[in-house]
Amino acid sequence: MERARSRSSPPLVSRTTAVDEPAFAAAFDVLPSPRTTWSAPDDALVLGGGAAATLTASGGDRFAAIREAATELFESGDVHAGTEAARPRVFGGFAFHEGACDGDPWGPFPEARFVLPRVQLTIADNGAWLTVNAVGPDADVSAVEDRLAREVDRFAALDRRDSADAADAGRPPRPGISESRRTTSREAWRESVGAAVDRIRDGDLRKVVLAQALEADLAADFPRAATLERLAEKYPDCHRYWFEPDGGESAFFGATPERLVSLRGRTVETDALAGTTGRGETPAEDEWLAQELLDDEKNVHEHELVAETVRDQLEPFAASISAGERRVRRLATVQHLHTPITAELDADRHVLDLVEALHPTPAVGGLPPDRALATIRETEPFDRGWYAAPVGWIDAAGNGAFAVAIRSAVASRRRATLFAGVGIVSDSDPDREWDEVQLKYRPILDELEGDGAGDSADR
Repeated sequence: MERARSRSSPPLVSRTTAVDEPAFAAAFDVLPSPRTTWSAPDDALVLGGGAAATLTASGGDRFAAIREAATELFESGDVHAGTEAARPRVFGGFAFHEGACDGDPWGPFPEARFVLPRVQLTIADNGAWLTVNAVGPDADVSAVEDRLAREVDRFAALDRRDSADAADAGRPPRPGISESRRTTSREAWRESVGAAVDRIRDGDLRKVVLAQALEADLAADFPRAATLERLAEKYPDCHRYWFEPDGGESAFFGATPERLVSLRGRTVETDALAGTTGRGETPAEDEWLAQELLDDEKNVHEHELVAETVRDQLEPFAASISAGERRVRRLATVQHLHTPITAELDADRHVLDLVEALHPTPAVGGLPPDRALATIRETEPFDRGWYAAPVGWIDAAGNGAFAVAIRSAVASRRRATLFAGVGIVSDSDPDREWDEVQLKYRPILDELEGDGAGDSADR
C-alpha cells in the first residue's frame, strides 16, 4: 500500500479562489498529468491535474486500505475551499476483482488508486473555482498561495467557454478506426452463454454478467478533450469520468448511467439499473420499445434480482430503506429499467464501507456473487481491470459518490479497448445477448469512428 503521507508529515494545505470559467478543452490541455475529470448530474464538474498525494492498494483489503489512507490524509488539513464543491477530494477507482489488472491494457493501473489533484478546476452552480493542494514537504502556506496566484494568471490567459456549436466547430474530428478485433468470437460467445444458462437452470447460479472486449486501432491520434466534450453533450445525465495513471500515456474513461452509491451525512442514494433495449427511430417506436421492456419477463426478472440484492446489501447499515417506482430510463442509444433506492443509515459510516458492501452489484457481477465471479474469471478471455468497478471520489468527512464504470474504454494515442457486458439469466438467448453487447459499445464507439464514411471497424 502506497501511503499518501505518514502521521508525522505536514498537514494538507489547500487554497481556492474564484476564476472566470475557461473553455473545457483549454483547461484540460493545460493541466499536468496525471489528469482526472469527474462529472455527475448532481455534482460539480472537476478537472484535476498532477498529484499532491496518491493512494494505491491491491488485494482483497484494497477498500479498507484506501479508506485508512484517505482518513489519514484528511485528518489534519489547513483548507480554505471558498465553496463546498471545491473542497479537497481524492478521485479514483478500484479493480473489479483482485488480479483484474494483470493483463493488457491495464498494466499502468493499480488495483486501487486515488489522487488528490495538485491543481483543480471546479465548475459548480455558483461559478468556477481554482484550487491548489499540497501535502508533505510541499505543504507550506506561502508556497501554496504563490502557486495559486501563478495558476490564476495561467488560467486567465486561456480561451473562455464557447457555445456548444462554436466549440464543436473548432474540435478535432473523431479519429476513425483502421482495424478492430474481438476478444470473444460469436461461436465462443454462444458456448459461454449456453454453459451459463445450464448452470442457472441446474441451480448453481441465479444470474451472471458476461462481458466482451473490443480492441480498436485508431486511424488518427485520440482527441482526449474533444471526446470528453462530446460525451458530456450526448450524455448529460450520466456520470462521466477520466482517470490517467502515472505517466499519462493512457486513460480509463466513460459515461455511465449507473450510480453505485452516494453518501452525504447519513443519507444514501443508489440505483438498480438492469434490463436493456434500444431506442426507436420515431417517438412512437421509442414508446413501443419502452413498453415492451417494462413488460418483458426476462428483463423484469433480471432487474428485480438487482433491486432485491441492493436492498439486501444495504440492510445491515440502514435504519430505513425505500425504493421508487420501476421506470424506463432513456439514454442516447439505449433504454434501461431503473429503480431509485434511498436509505438512511443507522450510524455514521464511511462511503467506502458502502462501496465494498455493494460491489459488485448483480447488474455487473451476478448471483450468488462468489459463484458468479468464479464464472466470470473462468469464462472471459480478458482482464476486466477497472471496467464495471467503482469509480468516484471521497472527501474529508467520509462522504463520497461512486459510479459503476460501464460504457467505458481504455485509450492511448492510437489504440482503444472497449468493454460491454450483459446479464445472463435462465431464458437468455445467446444471439439476443450478443446484439445487446454491440448496442452497449455504441456510446464510446460512436466517438471513435470517423466523422466521414469508410471506417473499417467491425460493428
